Amino acid sequence: MTDLPTPAGPDAAEPGATTSDGASTDADDAAAPAPPKAGRDLRAAVGVGLLLAALVVGSLALDPRAFLAVVVVAISYGAWEVRRALTVKDIHVPLLPLMIGTVAMIVSAYVRGAEALVVTFGLTVVGLLVWRIADGLAGAARDLAGSTFVAFYPVFLAGFASLMLAEDDGRQRIILFIAVTVFSDIGGYAAGVTLGKHPMAPSLSPKKSWEGFAGSVAACAAVGAAGMPLLLDGVWWTGAILGAVAAVGATLGDLVESSIKRDLGIKDMGTLLPGHGGLMDRLDSLVVVAPIAWALLLVFAPSS
Repeated sequence: MTDLPTPAGPDAAEPGATTSDGASTDADDAAAPAPPKAGRDLRAAVGVGLLLAALVVGSLALDPRAFLAVVVVAISYGAWEVRRALTVKDIHVPLLPLMIGTVAMIVSAYVRGAEALVVTFGLTVVGLLVWRIADGLAGAARDLAGSTFVAFYPVFLAGFASLMLAEDDGRQRIILFIAVTVFSDIGGYAAGVTLGKHPMAPSLSPKKSWEGFAGSVAACAAVGAAGMPLLLDGVWWTGAILGAVAAVGATLGDLVESSIKRDLGIKDMGTLLPGHGGLMDRLDSLVVVAPIAWALLLVFAPSS
């Protein structure tokens, strides 16, 4: 949901101007490719996005447990990325209890429901505390705060996707949840690049605009309105509400991760996905929207 065009700086050369050695800048301007307005390799981003979509759809079509395995792997890797990023600020999260807790939260939520998710989150925090204290007290408070943060974001939040998946119509819920979240980015990108003029949060994400946010809300509402009756036999206007709220959640997810990266002084959480950055750079919106979508779908499309 970007996407303000990058303005030329005050020192930018005028067409036909010459450099200090008398050479014309026109040839250089013609030879140099224009940077993408979105600030990323769009071709690579689209290709990776299509591959991820195929993985999601393929696993859902195969078996819900196959998709659950995809979630476990993705969130485990995402948690590892956040853990690694925190080391920039000398915050060290114990790896083994974090990975065990990640698998336990996501699987238990699918098998036993919301209560199990809450219990395993608490047990994970306790495990992280005991493991860290065993290494000594120096810097323990800082590390425990970071450990609790990673256990919550992204792991605990991702557990709500397991709760949706566990329903009788879980695959349809997951498709609708992912669709409204993904179209927040698509609608925001299209509106932001073409219409974006007013920065939304310049100190956190300079390329996000209010026009892009409006595009996100419109796109998500449209997808939700179409998807709710098609996938869950719901009413179209409840799908529109779901989509609009999901767009707000997705935007907040983007801004939260942007604030984290800015505080840590890093550009991306990783380099796993060409054109995207790290896996968490793609999961940031999804993990924030997951509990929102779970709660709204309980109201708008209660499972029989």
